[in-house]
Amino acid sequence: MRTLIIDDERSSRAELKRMISEFAILQVVGEAANADDAETLIKIQKPDLLFLDIQMPERSGFDLLQSLESVPYVIFTTAFDQYAIKAFEINAIDYLLKPIRSERLSMAVERISAKFKAERESGHLFVKDKDDFQFLSWAKVHLVESMDNYARLFFEDKHVLFKSSLNQLEKKIEKYGFFRCNRAQMVNLNFIAKITNNPNSKLTIELKSGQKIELSERRSIQFRAFNKT
Repeated sequence: MRTLIIDDERSSRAELKRMISEFAILQVVGEAANADDAETLIKIQKPDLLFLDIQMPERSGFDLLQSLESVPYVIFTTAFDQYAIKAFEINAIDYLLKPIRSERLSMAVERISAKFKAERESGHLFVKDKDDFQFLSWAKVHLVESMDNYARLFFEDKHVLFKSSLNQLEKKIEKYGFFRCNRAQMVNLNFIAKITNNPNSKLTIELKSGQKIELSERRSIQFRAFNKT
């Protein structure tokens, strides 16, 4: 797993890097001391896993995750109990309290290794719903709608806004099973319940959620061709 260490304390980064070197499954490909540098590094290195400090100058670890279009797996590192509780609340993979104990790190690596092998083809993102944060897998999103410079993501019986246009997202989430229906909507093919041919040659998709989306004429042709292959 390509791994980044993000922590504003040089000594903490060095110690964690030393400890991580004991695990063959992890390869440290970079480190950063703040959220801005980390964001740039993530775009370049495309890591599978972040060891992420929560409390950092200017932008926190949570702020960093919110700015990413696709979020790697995350193991939080923190010296504060209240942040550990918050990490649990947002369904983080794991958290490590500083100073990090080797046996605790071993447990975290075992947990993330199993999850990585089982879910390596699914993408994740970090979203904010009012005052609550949470990790969200693209596999759970059934509909994406354009909202100017934002995208509205529908999952379960909820929806959240994500700071990215639909055009920016399209190529990135096609690999997770999404299909562009029209100028404003993409659907997850795994959530289709019914497809209807309309008199105007356009298709209407009904999702398991009950939502109905009409495909444009061009997208209807593409969808029919897609289903023949």
